Amino acid sequence: MNTPATVDPQVHLINHPLVQHKLSLMRKKDASTNSFRTLLNEISMLMAYEVTRDMPMQDVAIETPLETMTAKMIDGKKLVFVSILRAGTGILDGMLTVVPGARVGHIGLYRDPKTLQAVEYYFKMPKEMQERDVVVVDPMLATGNSAVAAVTRLKQLQPKSIKFVCLLTCPEGIATLRKAHPDVPIYAAAIDRQLNEHGYILPGLGDAGDRIFGTL
Repeated sequence: MNTPATVDPQVHLINHPLVQHKLSLMRKKDASTNSFRTLLNEISMLMAYEVTRDMPMQDVAIETPLETMTAKMIDGKKLVFVSILRAGTGILDGMLTVVPGARVGHIGLYRDPKTLQAVEYYFKMPKEMQERDVVVVDPMLATGNSAVAAVTRLKQLQPKSIKFVCLLTCPEGIATLRKAHPDVPIYAAAIDRQLNEHGYILPGLGDAGDRIFGTL
């Protein structure tokens, strides 16, 4: 269930009514693949507004139909959305709808079913990462092992900043990521109760990747 507030200033709960309504629809076990995917896309767009709230602006000279003026604009090319494969793609699409000029990176990680540790199999990022702000996206922050592995790998490229965005998380996942990377803010639509013995979030919504791609 959602916590009404978080004590840690680095953990941001996005509890807008539209986000919560759509998340509740996604949680339903009888939600179709198409419905689940569409709702995730919509939630991702809504969350993007909050995640990019502090993006730097620059003054740009433009012409209105009446005169020339100095207007505020973001430099989307300095922003990189990093998707943790495969489920991160579901959030990535919605984020790109809001910031279409952003660059995209991919990290391929899978969770070893026995150890629950993250194993990397793919890593591809834009060039000149030192000049860019990074937003890592993955629907679930469960054990936190994949998130830690992804952020650790990205820090080797020394980006200007890193944020982590997920749909659902839990106290265990937050604790793991915060312990390893206390400087990385976490944005989530809900903080659920706990993990089960298999590393799944409860009450959760099941395996996000399977529900996005219909591989149940």
